[in-house]
Amino acid sequence: MVTSSEKGRDILPEFQKFLLDKKLTPENKTSFFAYWVQRYLSFARRQKASTDDYEEHSVTSFLEELRTDPRIKDWQPRQAEDALRLYYFHYLGKARPEAGGPAIADTSGALGALSRLIRLKHYSYSTERTYIQWADRFFDYVMESNNKALADLSSEDIKNFLTHLAIKQRVSSSTQNQAFNAVLFLFRNVLCKEVDNLDTTVRAKRGPKLPVVLSVDEIKRLLEQMSGLSRLMAEILYGAGLRLMELARLRVQDIDFDMNTIFVRGGKGDKDRATMLPLQVKDRLAEHLKKVKRLHEKDLAAGYGAVFLPDALERKYPNAPKEWGWQYVFPSSTLSVEPRAGVVRRYHISDTAVQSAVKNAVRKAGIAKHATVHTLRHSFATHLLMNGVNIREVQNLLGHKNVETTMIYTHVVRDISKAPKSPHDALTNDGT
Repeated sequence: MVTSSEKGRDILPEFQKFLLDKKLTPENKTSFFAYWVQRYLSFARRQKASTDDYEEHSVTSFLEELRTDPRIKDWQPRQAEDALRLYYFHYLGKARPEAGGPAIADTSGALGALSRLIRLKHYSYSTERTYIQWADRFFDYVMESNNKALADLSSEDIKNFLTHLAIKQRVSSSTQNQAFNAVLFLFRNVLCKEVDNLDTTVRAKRGPKLPVVLSVDEIKRLLEQMSGLSRLMAEILYGAGLRLMELARLRVQDIDFDMNTIFVRGGKGDKDRATMLPLQVKDRLAEHLKKVKRLHEKDLAAGYGAVFLPDALERKYPNAPKEWGWQYVFPSSTLSVEPRAGVVRRYHISDTAVQSAVKNAVRKAGIAKHATVHTLRHSFATHLLMNGVNIREVQNLLGHKNVETTMIYTHVVRDISKAPKSPHDALTNDGT
């Protein structure tokens, strides 16, 4: 087992510093990664195997020894394998073995390694899917045009791919940037190649854009076309200024009815913040949670009822996934298999369900603007500024890193006298 003394900072300190500087592992995990590397080095010396390079045979034997050790938990051999790859292929910069070695000799192996590293860095599942899709498209483009091997890929291939997206595919600037971030992650973290000289890449242009904002009357008309659960969610999105996935990922313990506060945990940029709970939805939200609790009790009786917990919380608090406070405020109507762990869970409500409900309401309300779910958040911020709320306070409610991001909403602040006293007032039937 890993003892407290073995997890100290004196274990391979330069390797730990490298992991922290490159942000390859969470800070509280670096000593564990160093411990596994040191343990493997000792194992390899006992086996009289070389420790200068990644020896597949000795690594396999080492991992098998861990798996057969009753004191070792199931997840620890995977962590040890990740630690060894980071040590040899990133820290030492050793060349990866050819085909027949670790699964990195072909594109499928690279995609598998990409998925593992994304999970190692605790990126969201949606980010994992997006990065893998872009990496797959990049490989298809390179193989189709040049039929290159992984070892021969270079910055020139990235430049050609991004230029292809801008000129041939005519993608937006945000889409091209997304592709660039995915391929850059692939090169630096999986292929262990540095990327430079991208100055001549054709970049998709994007001029300054203003957010679509609905007036108070348009908000009322939109909500009148909704009912039940979809209206409740739309009212919270508008009245609290939440992003769509922030709403979907709300847990029961994130709602404070006494303080009229909603806590957003791990929002954009992995930041927590507090925002207002719309007073007009409190009673209906409380009734909704009673239904959710009955559903949770039904799941527990059927042998389910455990929800996904971020990072290592499930290992730290093994009973937490079934506790009421950790359940989603807006759970899915059906059970499903969690894609990463393969466990049957009740996930949160689908983002597409909310998007579809808002889209239909916009159409039925006869609103000609290109309004989406995110438009409710834009409207929340703009209406607060129209009421004279300090822009710094609006920045905090929205969770913006810089006030310059919040200042974009000042473009529609025109006639304060036509604005409601607060965004919540637009949620009442008579507007008073």
